Amino acid sequence: MSPIRTTPVTDPEEVPPPLSSPAGGVDHLLAGFAAIAENQGLQTVLERVVEAACRLVDARYAALGVIGPDGELSHFITVGLDENQISSIGALPVGHGMLGLLISEPKPLRLEDLRQHPAAFGFPAGHPQMTSFLGVPIRVRNTVFGNLYLTEKNGGGNFSQSDEDLTVALAAAAGVAIENMRLFEAETRRSRWLECGQEAVQALLNSDTELNLSDVEVVAEHALAASGASLVLILTRMAPDESLYCEVALGLHSDSFRGRLVGDGTALRKVTLPFRDTAVLNGGDLQDLLPNSEAEVFDAAMYTRITDRGSHARFLVIARTKDDPPFSPVDQRMVAAFASQISTALELTQMQIQREQDAVFGDRDRIARDLHDLVIQRMFAAGLSIQSLRKHVVGDEPLARIDSVTTELDATIGELRATIYSLQSVTNSEDSLSSRILALVRRALDGSDVEPVIHFSGPLDTAVGLATAAHLEAILREALSNALQHSQATTIMVTLSAGVQSVNLRITDNGQGFEQTGRRSGLRNMQQRAEELGGKVTVESALGHGTTIDVTLPLS
Repeated sequence: MSPIRTTPVTDPEEVPPPLSSPAGGVDHLLAGFAAIAENQGLQTVLERVVEAACRLVDARYAALGVIGPDGELSHFITVGLDENQISSIGALPVGHGMLGLLISEPKPLRLEDLRQHPAAFGFPAGHPQMTSFLGVPIRVRNTVFGNLYLTEKNGGGNFSQSDEDLTVALAAAAGVAIENMRLFEAETRRSRWLECGQEAVQALLNSDTELNLSDVEVVAEHALAASGASLVLILTRMAPDESLYCEVALGLHSDSFRGRLVGDGTALRKVTLPFRDTAVLNGGDLQDLLPNSEAEVFDAAMYTRITDRGSHARFLVIARTKDDPPFSPVDQRMVAAFASQISTALELTQMQIQREQDAVFGDRDRIARDLHDLVIQRMFAAGLSIQSLRKHVVGDEPLARIDSVTTELDATIGELRATIYSLQSVTNSEDSLSSRILALVRRALDGSDVEPVIHFSGPLDTAVGLATAAHLEAILREALSNALQHSQATTIMVTLSAGVQSVNLRITDNGQGFEQTGRRSGLRNMQQRAEELGGKVTVESALGHGTTIDVTLPLS
């Protein structure tokens, strides 16, 4: 909800004297129109309208309430209350009692004694006495934006028909100003969403970008900039019945969500959406999606799917607090457009990765075929030719040399066959490295009470090669197995980040630790795998302080 403002008048003598003639009323009306025409922002315009209305009909108190998208007052601005009165009244109204009546029945209302009306209830103890009352809706055509409320005509009289007519004219001008301001704000939001969407697509498709971010990090940063929301999440679900994993979190309390499981997705399954459409979650559905204690500060969230590949889906979630403006239909439409742009770019990126993998696997198949059909066959023929020389050679030493050469050729042929098998045994997987890591951690910790926390950073799915990825997966599998068997940890954090020249894997647990008195077989296996690629493994552990395994491998 937008801030509710007041404009106090601390001394009754500061209230302008009664109007001496209709011409004076017209002068004040024209002054009000001029203030509206200055167009210095919605809040300023509303304050000018209230002040002009107060002078226009010679009222002691005036207020203006703007109805928000949720049907309650999003702005409430007053004139005539001093600071002590404002403090004693407490929370300003949201649209009940007489204010609610004018919202539900938007038509001019004049009363001699406000207190006698059946809808006049709910006045707090510190509220000043008010008798004469004039309420006028602020509307343009059939759209009601709010109401003007005026009470306590100076001199003790009642508001006249002339007062009502002048206030209706001022309210009409205020309605046009509010409508124009809302249209301007809506257009500004549309432009911001479109610009951020285009920038995100350009960053996703530009393989030479200097931003050291993963695809989903790029998406989240641009979504946060476009929405101006308090929190942006990207949630990943590997299978329909699994918990949602928070892959990226930016904004308020983001550290409480990033890398963790945030719910089983009941709310997302309950609200069925066409692909790239949006919905707003609040209440229990929001708490199901964001079950952490920090989720209580959030009032509502928009969500939409940005990728959908089989059972694997990603969701963009944009959350707001109670103090943020409510989500409007414009926001929902623009989030859907943003998601459509992003989804297309992510699909194109995935297709490019797939083409590159296909090219690599095609080269592997060609090399394996050439080795089998050409190299091995020629070496086999050479071995037969050498063997045929035995009948032309005499003496033990030459015969021994022939046997040695043929044995070496046989061993080389065996090694080539093993190489061919390794080239052909590598399968082309459509899953990205981050998806495989998620699945690996899920399988390794399945059935245990250990909480996984997984952080990804950098262009993992595009920068890390097949061989490096395979070694990372093997090292991670070994580290998780060791932690589950020996550490007695309750939380294991896996951090995988890709930089310019290297990729880093860090596995940290909060277990019992161990004394580093010798090389253990599991750690030795990790070290050997890292050394094969020119990388290194470091281990930090102490009794009672958990264990950290840090793996660094070159990208090339």
